[in-house]
Amino acid sequence: MKIKHAIYIIILVLFIDQFSKIYVKTNFFYGESVDILKWFKLTFIENEGMAWGTEIPGEYGKLFLTLFRITAVVGIAYWLWESVTKKKSKYLIVAISLIMAGALGNIIDSVFYGVIFDKSTATHLASLFAENNYGTWFHGRVVDMFYFPIWHGFLPQWIPVYGGKEFNFFNAIFNVADFSISTGVGILIFFNKKAFDNTPTNSTKPYLNNDLEENK
Repeated sequence: MKIKHAIYIIILVLFIDQFSKIYVKTNFFYGESVDILKWFKLTFIENEGMAWGTEIPGEYGKLFLTLFRITAVVGIAYWLWESVTKKKSKYLIVAISLIMAGALGNIIDSVFYGVIFDKSTATHLASLFAENNYGTWFHGRVVDMFYFPIWHGFLPQWIPVYGGKEFNFFNAIFNVADFSISTGVGILIFFNKKAFDNTPTNSTKPYLNNDLEENK
């Protein structure tokens, strides 16, 4: 698999990710939710932190997270380049490309959104390239929108710890970048042997080489 194919994957994911975020941020009030299906909603929220809405507390938590993401992307980019150069498995290259695209997608929010958008509220739609931006460089908030409340109810009493309590499945609200990262990690987990197969993708099998030698 060539590096250009990995770049195509990254660009495609980034385009879908940023298009969906900008559309939701400029067309949804903060907290607004639209039912697509009974178990699928578009719900606009923002978060300060990591994938799937988790956060790092503290005054410098956001800055630390953004800088960590940038450092991580540099490492992932090197991993991708090395994997392509050494003709590693397509599974591995696709997985790395998806992880890198997702990381870049959330970095764009963190680095730029604070200075190109004004604040989203329950009564105000955000504007792109607004004069009264809501934040500063490296302190933008990540836009999330996909919500899958597949089941909501009370768990049976016999379940340890959570028995009898109200429960939502699936409760996280996420974005395309988060999904891309999770898909990449999923490929590495579920296709581990194929992803980390050290045989170059264009290598010729030994028995074919032997046949060629015998026919000379």
